[in-house]
Amino acid sequence: MAPSPQTIGEFSVLPISIPPVPSFPRNVVHYLYVRRNAPKIPTANDSRSLFLANVPVDSTELHLRALFASLVGAGRFESASFEDERKEAEAVAAALDAAPAQAVRLLAAHGKKRKREDQEAAERAEEEAAARLPSTWTRPLRKSGSTAVVLLADEKSVQQVLKAIAKVHKSKKYPTWGGEGNVVAERVPQLGSIWIKAHNQLSYPDRDQLQAAVDAFSTMFARREREAAEIAKRLRNEPDEDGFVTVTRGGRSAPATRNEAEEAKKKMIEKAEKKKQEMTDFYRFQMRERKKAEQEELVKRFEEDRQKLDAMRQKRGKFVPEA
Repeated sequence: MAPSPQTIGEFSVLPISIPPVPSFPRNVVHYLYVRRNAPKIPTANDSRSLFLANVPVDSTELHLRALFASLVGAGRFESASFEDERKEAEAVAAALDAAPAQAVRLLAAHGKKRKREDQEAAERAEEEAAARLPSTWTRPLRKSGSTAVVLLADEKSVQQVLKAIAKVHKSKKYPTWGGEGNVVAERVPQLGSIWIKAHNQLSYPDRDQLQAAVDAFSTMFARREREAAEIAKRLRNEPDEDGFVTVTRGGRSAPATRNEAEEAKKKMIEKAEKKKQEMTDFYRFQMRERKKAEQEELVKRFEEDRQKLDAMRQKRGKFVPEA
């Protein structure tokens, strides 16, 4: 069998030994691809994090903690975020970013103190947790070939991990998945038939628990609807960065029709022009400047007309009729 390459592109190849299980009583080697984390949008922790590709389907944070402890010792590993968890977090962030910039600015202008905002954020997190339906799985499984991001203690730990991966290829002593003696298996829920049986039991949650989650979700939904209506009400009288006011109809946050929006915009422009005209001659110096500008304009036009007449007279004097 040909030896595995130490690197593929930017990735360092980490062979790991997966111990046998009753369903497959053979020891196999799985290849994990590791490189420095370099996302499209940089973060403050990029220098001390690693990007992992092709993580095993049964990966948990405990598995990765044990793996990195076998490479560089305990105390270097901080946390791990898997691909499915990151996508869920990005979806939540995208939902928050979908709010109009005007609404965000308005809420910031009418915002309360930071302490109160932190308290409200904690209350919202508890409310969302209570509104979640109970999980039907004791342990998640990852998609084949999925990725993860591991956060280490410091940048030095990242360098030590990459050096340790290079040493693994020289010594041919591959780290064991789950730690020596598979100690992680005792700390995480088991897979296999036990996992499926637990899923069948959890698929039928307690009625009171399910009703409590549904009630919490209904309460949260009603509160957010009220907040949306309140924001829409504020936006009626709050101009945006371009000076336009969001047009809404009725007491709800339903959008107005195109004709109503155009009519409201026309009225707003007429009102602005009228206000501008009213403020034109409000002060005495404005009247003096306006009269002075009118006089200068009359003098300028008079000089232009005089020059035109002189040019026409000169042209007429040079005209010689044919004999």
